[in-house]
Amino acid sequence: MQLADFFDTNKRLPTYSEMTSLFSLKSKNSIFFIVKKFIEDGFLAKDGFGHLIPGNIIFGTKILGTVEAGFPSPAEEELADTITLDDYLINKKEATFILKVSGDSMIEAGIKPGDLVLIEKGKQARHGDIVIAEVDNEWTIKTFEIHQGKIVLVPANPKYQIIRPEESLNIAGVVVAVIRKYH
Repeated sequence: MQLADFFDTNKRLPTYSEMTSLFSLKSKNSIFFIVKKFIEDGFLAKDGFGHLIPGNIIFGTKILGTVEAGFPSPAEEELADTITLDDYLINKKEATFILKVSGDSMIEAGIKPGDLVLIEKGKQARHGDIVIAEVDNEWTIKTFEIHQGKIVLVPANPKYQIIRPEESLNIAGVVVAVIRKYH
């Protein structure tokens, strides 16, 4: 994203005039609209003086340690690091895109309707990977498997059948992360 790249390079947010160049726009009114949307979506925020400041989504969120998922244990809050979701989830920025999931064929793999999946294009699919595939001119998300030397796409819900390509199969990318928003 141009805004995050500008911030990384200059260690500050761009001015509204700089944003017109950054986003290839001529109107500052368009920039005001974009900034308003960025604030609503959490990419930007305003400080107590009304100045734009980086939001947590792109510019990093504090990691305050770990939490036990087994038996409860004493917790200590300490700043362990700061990380962006991009840093954590994306290996190849130029080859990564997001899709919103509809349908429940992957529910037992922990992928529910409404979840977002991060897809890495060009990544070689291996047995057991969850992939986005165009099979016989229809798109789907399924587990990539090889059975008896043939590629099959396996759902993670017993209501659905294994897909065996009849005419064509194009693997568009491999799922590298699932994002779910609870509130």
